[in-house]
Amino acid sequence: MNKNANLFFSDLLTKDTLLDYLYIVCGSIIQSIGMVFFLIPSRLISGGVSGLAQVVNYYTGWPIGLLTLVGNLPLFILGWQYLGKLRFAIRTIVAVILFSLFTDLFSSIIPEHTVTADLFLNTMFGAVILGLGFGLVYKGSGTSGGADILGRILNQRLGVPIAQSYLLTDSISVLLGGVAFGWDLALYGLIAIYISGFAAETISEGTSYFRDVMIITQKPDQIAADIITVLNRGVTHMKGVGGYSGEEKAIIYCVIGRNEVNQLKKMVKEADPDSFMVVGHTHEVLGEGFQKYKSLS
Repeated sequence: MNKNANLFFSDLLTKDTLLDYLYIVCGSIIQSIGMVFFLIPSRLISGGVSGLAQVVNYYTGWPIGLLTLVGNLPLFILGWQYLGKLRFAIRTIVAVILFSLFTDLFSSIIPEHTVTADLFLNTMFGAVILGLGFGLVYKGSGTSGGADILGRILNQRLGVPIAQSYLLTDSISVLLGGVAFGWDLALYGLIAIYISGFAAETISEGTSYFRDVMIITQKPDQIAADIITVLNRGVTHMKGVGGYSGEEKAIIYCVIGRNEVNQLKKMVKEADPDSFMVVGHTHEVLGEGFQKYKSLS
């Protein structure tokens, strides 16, 4: 116990970890705002354990935050070994506790907590705000518990893909929400779940600003020199073999900003019009010339 406590407090002393916990605290508060001010008053299911808590609250009146925390406890116990390293597990526990605490706190101090009676506005604003909170928690190397833990268990024990496990847990929440609140609200809740997931991904991973490029060319030296001198980007030389011709091919790989794509296309066309070029989207680039590595231990 002392060893774990020492690890936790030593972890808090680092700059990166303090930033992580700041993300988690802010994200948990923002999640609670999205729930209390938009989703809960409209009876829109949020998915996962908190969605199930909304259904139980409807029939019993028990606090949603407390129900969310209680619902996560058996998953924590069952999935401790699937949470990764201790630091990651602690971040997840802190995120769930803070979300549960602030959800019930806001609900208690603001009895009339609905902002608008418009169902569409509640769906959109609630989903975006909830997703923003999720994204900040993910950015802080934590998770929202519930479906994240269950997804890891199903994936490692039964081989169920993580995406399918999320779909399973959210589907159960939506079905129960349909029974409790009506199917119209359940379908709006499904839209909210999708939008919140998209918003969370955008916040945690960022928009696809960068492009990764592979160029198969007969003039690799000239194209590489142009990329280095004109775009000021690094390149990697690789070799491949044509599947049809059997000939050896020179391949250039580089990562550029999306605003540099057209410029690169023109350079490649001028140097080797017969080249083969593939441009892909990439969410995040770490290393020299881009974002610095962050400690994720």
